Amino acid sequence: MRVSDFLRANNLSIGDNVRLLFDRLGIEEERYLKELESKIGEPAKMSKSKGNTVDPEEAINKYGADTVRLYILFAGPVEKDFEWTDEGVQGAYRFLRRLWEFTLRHAETLKGISYSQEDFKNLEGNAREIRRKTHKTLKRYLQHMENFSFNTAIASIMELFNTLHHLDTNEKMQSKVLKESLEITFFMLYPITPHICEELWNRLGNDKLMILHPFPEPDEKALVVEEIELPVQVNGKLRAVIKVPADLDESEAREFALKDKRISQWLNGKEIRKAVYIKNKLLNLVV
Repeated sequence: MRVSDFLRANNLSIGDNVRLLFDRLGIEEERYLKELESKIGEPAKMSKSKGNTVDPEEAINKYGADTVRLYILFAGPVEKDFEWTDEGVQGAYRFLRRLWEFTLRHAETLKGISYSQEDFKNLEGNAREIRRKTHKTLKRYLQHMENFSFNTAIASIMELFNTLHHLDTNEKMQSKVLKESLEITFFMLYPITPHICEELWNRLGNDKLMILHPFPEPDEKALVVEEIELPVQVNGKLRAVIKVPADLDESEAREFALKDKRISQWLNGKEIRKAVYIKNKLLNLVV
């Protein structure tokens, strides 16, 4: 019988009853275990009964407790098993290092900046979009955390952080947006990586501990989309993407589309027989 067939027949994996497995196969030295795993079977799921658990202390000593917590919660849904990998731990460490280096790079500029909700009333362009993304992420984060979806909560934080590089700290209003976005990022990560967040919070000029501050709430006004990009088709083929106010009704959307030269040249005086409109998503003109 092939070894792999023996494992299946006896409901064993390489990590199950290791001593019995070696005895049955006539192998006396455990140093062959890794070779067996690579050649005849997948490693077993981590389990105390199988004697194949990983001691996180080594990773904690090398990368820090924050990194290990971030990796464990980001690895997958809490109700499912996951395979521990050094690459995964290193990925979590790289993200936290990027956050650390980015914050310290801008700390001196941001330390002396203060902001209020009033400052953000007339934001435009990139600053407005990133602030909207920040508060959209915060809103989603609260929902994910309530449902114990820690991995998706962390993924949304990482996605937000990747957009903060587009803010220009030489422009005062963008600096205010950056400081708010970073501080909200620290609060979202705080339950998972409290040590680095508390330190970076302090580096931005905050003397009072984070735990003594109220947790931020999403700014519903920041979530309002005033302008969108609307794809416009003619007979089912995309002919233009136009910027229009959000939440237009069909007649208003048609009016904006007909004013666009790219659309009018495809119509060329033809009669519009029907319009298919999905609010804020698509306008298709059938001629």
